[in-house]
Amino acid sequence: MAEPVRRYGIGYALAPKKRQSFIQVSLVNLARERGIDLIQIDMEKPLVNQGPFDCVLHKMCSDDWKKQLQEYSAKNPKVLIIDPPEAIERLRNRISMLEVVTELDVKSETESFGIPKQTLIYDSKALLDPNAWGKGLQFPVIAKPLVADGSAKSHKMSLVYNQDGLSKLKPPIVLQEFVNHGGIIFKVFVVGDYVKCVVRKSLPDVSEEKLDSSEGCFSFSLVSNVPNCEKISHKYEDAEMPPQSLLTSIAHGLRQATKLHLFNFDVIRDTKNGNRYLVIDINYFPGYAKMPSYETVLTDFFWDVLNKRDMAFGNLQGSDCVEGKGKLVAQ
Repeated sequence: MAEPVRRYGIGYALAPKKRQSFIQVSLVNLARERGIDLIQIDMEKPLVNQGPFDCVLHKMCSDDWKKQLQEYSAKNPKVLIIDPPEAIERLRNRISMLEVVTELDVKSETESFGIPKQTLIYDSKALLDPNAWGKGLQFPVIAKPLVADGSAKSHKMSLVYNQDGLSKLKPPIVLQEFVNHGGIIFKVFVVGDYVKCVVRKSLPDVSEEKLDSSEGCFSFSLVSNVPNCEKISHKYEDAEMPPQSLLTSIAHGLRQATKLHLFNFDVIRDTKNGNRYLVIDINYFPGYAKMPSYETVLTDFFWDVLNKRDMAFGNLQGSDCVEGKGKLVAQ
């Protein structure tokens, strides 16, 4: 295959674990065939001294990195940053990340969607008094750390059945309504305008008898490690998928509201009302390698935004990848 006349360079800054899962040989080779070179950014050197890049792809959140991005953008104002740190920041807070869902204007004649009831608890006294939670919250609840930064600590959660389980928790903490959903979760991957839903097993439903459990609560980080998940593993792959039109509308609404290109959101279906869907989590730059044909999807996305950028710069006008920052690039 002849080499394209125009080649693009995408510098990526990812933590080692993320780099290992995302930057696979299959992705690198396919991107190269399309004229896109994926180049690892050296985190031991100042970003401003590296490149030139057409785009910086990252999932880093330290203050030093944010400062480096600002300096790089100041020196290279036409370079596309995917995605802006200030946009990513909203998803690092488990309260603000779901508030954006309530702001969406998505209409459906047959389905409804929203978020579970949730509240932020700052002190132990309020935590131990369910009457002080407000918002109609009652057991069972999911207890989640406030900060969602991708660290092991941020993934440590608890399913709390009753009062006895509260003593094991430490504020500040987010308490989220647990809604029975048949042990099935829908993970919706968003890559620009591309939307793909995959089904995964989730926490099993909680019965009325379980609310009186002597264990009070149990902690988990990976749903697949939760006891009794194996009981639903045989059926989750055959689950009826949510309407694609609904998921696409939510995805596009979230893209506009968050100004992000790369994220996923988790959706559950209320077993009491099969037409009610709840968004329970949103993650920036998720594990795309778990998405079918992720190499093709991501390469198409890179090609699309880079070409739109070139066209926009050539026409001296913005595009949907500009996000108001003027970060277009042309060489």
